[in-house]
Formats: sequence, structure tokens, C-alpha cells
Amino acid sequence: MITNSGAGTADEESLEAALEVLRAEADVEVVATSSPDELDEVLRDARGRTVVVAGGDGSLHAVVQALYRREELGSTTLALLPLGTGNDFARAADLPLEAAEAARTLLTCDAVEVDLIVADDDTVVVNNVHLGAGAEASKVGAEWKEKLGSIGVGKVNLGKLGYPIGAAAVALESVPLHVRIEVDGAEVGDGEVLMVALGNGSSVGGGAELTPEADVTDGRIDVMISTALGPVQRFTYAADIARAAHADRDDVTYLHGCEVRVRGEEFWTSADGEITGPHTDRTWRMVNRAYRMLLPTPADGDSGPAPV
Repeated sequence: MITNSGAGTADEESLEAALEVLRAEADVEVVATSSPDELDEVLRDARGRTVVVAGGDGSLHAVVQALYRREELGSTTLALLPLGTGNDFARAADLPLEAAEAARTLLTCDAVEVDLIVADDDTVVVNNVHLGAGAEASKVGAEWKEKLGSIGVGKVNLGKLGYPIGAAAVALESVPLHVRIEVDGAEVGDGEVLMVALGNGSSVGGGAELTPEADVTDGRIDVMISTALGPVQRFTYAADIARAAHADRDDVTYLHGCEVRVRGEEFWTSADGEITGPHTDRTWRMVNRAYRMLLPTPADGDSGPAPV
């Protein structure tokens, strides 16, 4: 089990509760890391064991990126113990968000083949990448996440309000981007956009469902393009995101594909919460069944998505 060296007291309590559950059934070695070098060393010493990531989307992103870079992702089985602020990948995968309950679930899970989005520079996206107002919201939201997380009481983590606050803060101030968007080689947009989101998982920021139809096992990227450019449209768009109703708007395009290219004026991206840029040309592709992960299986009678 890989943990974050900087975890707070509440995380430590949740971790201990989860470990008590896991150690009743399995041999568990816990290793705390604080840098990419330490993470590489831990993964090198894993020796084929299941690697449990104790953290959120950022922690899972770091481990998957390291394994992908080492060309060991396909031969490693992962698991996730949700200890992050938003835990959006866990939400998309139907993992319980309470640590001890998640641990009990992991003990009964089979390994499921999970998809991965990979950018043209070989950086990975385990959950969601977005640009435009979404990336700006992530910047502002990260600041609020830190502020609110520090004043959470007990198990109530107010940090998950960071992204909705960030989205509201930029709704009226964000400058539209002029970009061209291609999905599987076909142009689907060329002009000003408020934001573009590519989803492997359905939500960001602790439950804001930017790509509500996304599934981490369906072999496709969900693409959401917003052209809500006027002040009123932006405000109502932000409100619709909060209730996952934006996909039905006339100024939103929602589609699916296996490769997405965005090019145009300079833009920043937020991939699993990691801000990068500026970029002028970026391509992402779907890698179907990229790795194996202990996850709840589809309900009885549901055979799951067809292979792609």
C-alpha cells in the first residue's frame, strides 16, 4: 500500500481503520512516499504484488504515470483506497468513499481491465482532462480546496467544495478560447469555446459531473464542448453543471471517440488536477484495457460494455 507522507490526521485515522480490515484477510506492507524518486523505488520493489494506492485522483495518477513510464502498467494489478478530497475516480468506479467500507469491498473484488487516456507526450489521464474555463476553475478550486480542507471538522472535508466555487468564480470572467477540435479525425468544432472536457471518469472536483456518461471500462473518451459564451449563458451553465444537466443544453456538444485533438491559441489543461501548459496543439488517445484494477463488477444481469 502506497500512502502520502503528507497525509493529515483524519487521513491517518481512516487509513488505520482500512488497514485493520485488510490485515484480517491479507498481508499488507505500507510504504509512504513523498517524491517521484521514492515512488519509483517502491514500485520497483513491489515484486508482482497488488499495489493499493491510498489517496485520491492525484495519487492514482502519479502511480499509473510511473508504471506507464516504466512499461510495467499492463503487468501490475492496482487497487484504490479513497483518501483524497474529491475521489472522483472512485465515484466513477462505484467504490465506497468511506475507507473501511472501501477496504471491505476491495477484499471481494475481482481485477477489472480499466481504460486510460494518454496524451501525445505520453502523460496519462486516469479520470478527466479539461481546458478553458474548466482548467481555470481547477486553478481557483485548488486554492479553495486547500483553504477549506484546513478548516474541515472531523470527517467533514470542506475541500470538496473547491471546484464548484472555482467554477462559479470563473463563470463570468473567463475569456473564451479559439480552438479547433477533432474527434477521430473529424472536425467537430472550430471557434470560440468556454471549455472542453475529456472524460474517462464522469466527474471532477468531488462530484461535478462534467462528462456524466463516461465509464472507465467502455473503451471510449467522452467529449464535452461548451460554447456558453455570454454572461447569462455562462452563469446558467455553471448552475447546470452543479446538477449535471449541462449535457442537454443547446450550447453544449457531447460526443464520444477514441482520439481527440485540440489546437489553436494558447491554452492550459487540468489533467487529474495537474495543471500544465501553455499548449497550442494537443492530442489524446484512448488506450482500452490499459491495466487491471480491483473494482466492483457490474450488477447481475449487466454484462458490462462491449470490448472495443
